[in-house]
Amino acid sequence: MSAAYAGRRVVVTGCASGIGERLAHLLHERGAEVIGVDISATTAPVARFVTADLSDSASTRAAAEAIGGPVDALFNVAGLSGAIDPALVVGVNFAGTRELTELLLPRMTAGAAIVTTASIAASHYLERRDLVAGLLATRDRDEATRWCREHSADIGTGYSVSKDAVVWYTMTHAVPLAARGIRINCVAPGLTATPILEASRASRGEAFLDAIPKPLGRVAAPGEQAAVHAFLGSDDAAYVSGQVIWADGGYLAGVATGQLPHRTGSLGDPAPTGGQP
Repeated sequence: MSAAYAGRRVVVTGCASGIGERLAHLLHERGAEVIGVDISATTAPVARFVTADLSDSASTRAAAEAIGGPVDALFNVAGLSGAIDPALVVGVNFAGTRELTELLLPRMTAGAAIVTTASIAASHYLERRDLVAGLLATRDRDEATRWCREHSADIGTGYSVSKDAVVWYTMTHAVPLAARGIRINCVAPGLTATPILEASRASRGEAFLDAIPKPLGRVAAPGEQAAVHAFLGSDDAAYVSGQVIWADGGYLAGVATGQLPHRTGSLGDPAPTGGQP
């Protein structure tokens, strides 16, 4: 058993299910003191559990206070999808994640790491840069919510845009955080067998998900995505920062080389320029 996280105090949001739950197990096995954060109770082997609703600023602030310090690694895995208010999706996936991250940053010192879960739904992040710039420029949750209301015709379900924002937040903060010795990266999972996939199935339909190519012939297991997160948070990735790891089984490589059609980031989400789905 690896002890790569021995003596490290780490925070995992979304620890009650899916990738976050498997990640909590993995980090515990590798010697970490795991602080689990979720709105629902967890069975993962966490040293301490903190209840938090990332759609609510008061709850997020209370969670940050309860977590305390130091924080050696922060894994932002919690997220929402499905047929719900797009502003709520953005409020958790981006605004709430950003809020918790910035509340915990003062408790992080040189050598610390931040890893946030994006998605292949953010595969058009370059084409949507101008749109997402407005969301990134918001200063707090209330402004982010107003931005969502003002751009309701542009953001679809809110899911793709929220994950675009996670990608751009990661990239724009890599250099400033590097000056403090803190690394920040994100993982963009392909289709993975989690509750979010089931929510997406309900809101987008079987046909949409079935049409997304799967080069390895299957969806990912949560543990396969958790392993990538754990790598990025470890000293094995000590010179990796500002990166997006597309853990998608080869899907985007196939798209880039013209071997596969681009099927993500559509059906109720903003269409990219150039007419791609």
